[in-house]
Amino acid sequence: MPDDDDWLLQERRAIGDRIRVIRIRENRTQESVFLAARVARSAYQEIEAGIADARVGTLMRIARVLGVHVTDLLR
Repeated sequence: MPDDDDWLLQERRAIGDRIRVIRIRENRTQESVFLAARVARSAYQEIEAGIADARVGTLMRIARVLGVHVTDLLR
């Protein structure tokens, strides 16, 4: 079993990857998503890159903009 740090890094990257895949599928730019979700550019980019933890409320706003349920970002 990976240690906590490795596990958290893997999970953050997986969430960021799912956000990116959905965003591209929806033909959205990063800019259109972070502006509509009212998330700072740098915060959004770090979430999508999997290098930052995201608050639940932030993930909920991103999911809403992308037209999915927040749980779709976490699976």
